[in-house]
Amino acid sequence: MAPVSSRTQTDVPELVFAAPLLGLEHLSRFVLVALDEDSPLFSLQSLEQEDVRLLVLAPGAVFADYLPPLDALTLAAVGAGTPEDVLFLVVVTAGASVAESTANLLAPIIVHATTGRAAQAVLTGTTYPLRAPLAA
Repeated sequence: MAPVSSRTQTDVPELVFAAPLLGLEHLSRFVLVALDEDSPLFSLQSLEQEDVRLLVLAPGAVFADYLPPLDALTLAAVGAGTPEDVLFLVVVTAGASVAESTANLLAPIIVHATTGRAAQAVLTGTTYPLRAPLAA
């Protein structure tokens, strides 16, 4: 599933969270909208509460070696058989500048590439940080 490049929600693939996002337990339906055609940043917008949006990042563009371990239970939550079936997104906390912005590598959002079923995985036993700087 490719993220949409349009800013409208018309014909946008829906992401349905198998378990709610941390802090957004009352919401489960979102759309992923590209902020710019050439940017790895996206807006994860709620379909149930229009003022709820998260800034997310396709992590490979900034964190080339990012490949969090996923157990069978996490994969099953989104209906995936293997890690190759999922796409990763990480939540970004925007700062005043890119140098002050961070990404949450400890709790990635995983999305089944075909169905759009999603979940947020909280990693254990890794050294991935909660606030990884976007700029070195």
